Amino acid sequence: MSIVASVVSYSLCSGSLVLMNKLILHRLPYPSLVITFQLVAALSFIKTAEAGGFIQVDPLKWEYVVPYLYYIVAFALAAYCNMRSLSVSNVETVIVFRALSPCVVAFLEAFYLGREYPNKRGWAGIALIVMGAYGYASYDQEVKTQGLTAYFWPLCYLAVISFVMTYGKKVIQSVDLKTQSGPVLYTNLLSIFPMLMFASIDNEFSKFNTEILANKEYEIPEGTTALMLMGCVVGIGIGYSSWWCRDQVSATSFTIIGVMNKCLTILMNFMVWSNHARPAGIACLLLCLAGGAIYQQAPMRTNTNKHYKLSPTGDRDDTGNHTQQPDAALDIEASNEDVPGTTESKEHHRTPKTL
Repeated sequence: MSIVASVVSYSLCSGSLVLMNKLILHRLPYPSLVITFQLVAALSFIKTAEAGGFIQVDPLKWEYVVPYLYYIVAFALAAYCNMRSLSVSNVETVIVFRALSPCVVAFLEAFYLGREYPNKRGWAGIALIVMGAYGYASYDQEVKTQGLTAYFWPLCYLAVISFVMTYGKKVIQSVDLKTQSGPVLYTNLLSIFPMLMFASIDNEFSKFNTEILANKEYEIPEGTTALMLMGCVVGIGIGYSSWWCRDQVSATSFTIIGVMNKCLTILMNFMVWSNHARPAGIACLLLCLAGGAIYQQAPMRTNTNKHYKLSPTGDRDDTGNHTQQPDAALDIEASNEDVPGTTESKEHHRTPKTL
């Protein structure tokens, strides 16, 4: 049940955050500042809840910061590329490039995390994703008006998010944070500086001051405050649900789940936004999602040792050493489920982290 709950919560948050940020950027075209605001809101929530005794939070330690450092830089860069992509492209364009990420992550897992390459069914799913993405590009009006430059930021997003998905699994295996709030605290806190740096590079501070603060005639568009608050709530939710889900499933499964939940984004986008692709482009997008749906999880290599991680509760054995438990269900060598991340292995007996 924990796997299903983590997948559902992550899907709901991820599927709505893209649309939410698109609506926010339409009113406040300052992507780095918007993300920074959401990061600060999440930190405020964590520290307030901790002070009230509602949750427990891992302390800030340099030994935890070091393993997270590469992830944090990539996390901030992925968020920035995503927001820039939304600024220059429609939502479907971003989703298609996100749909290509399982192809990259599958290879990265084979190279670095000890998995087999995809089987025939897996390759068929990847082929459908690539065909759908190519078909979508041929119908996309952005290419006809802006050329390939329209895909610069989406391509950057694809490269960075693929690294984030793979390395994120490695981080959660190796860093012994004992609470669910720990990864959320570290990722949000350490991402603030990079986002402020991006805001400075894009002159967002001066633009915000000139266009809003110094403009006496400026009026906040109706609904902007509510959207910002809703964006913060969803941002907090995806912070917790993403790390929870990542802890339960493998890197490729986590990536595919992220692609599948974009179906919700498409449906919502049709209802509230006018800047979406032509029907033929949408059909190609659905082909991408169908490819992700039939993709079959590759098993671990039989000649590779199973991945182990320290017990999230910090349990120790009789010798005083940390006890070790098998990695998530989909990292068991015998795993070969049709729908990644939705079936719990018999060998999966992890003690859940505390809030």
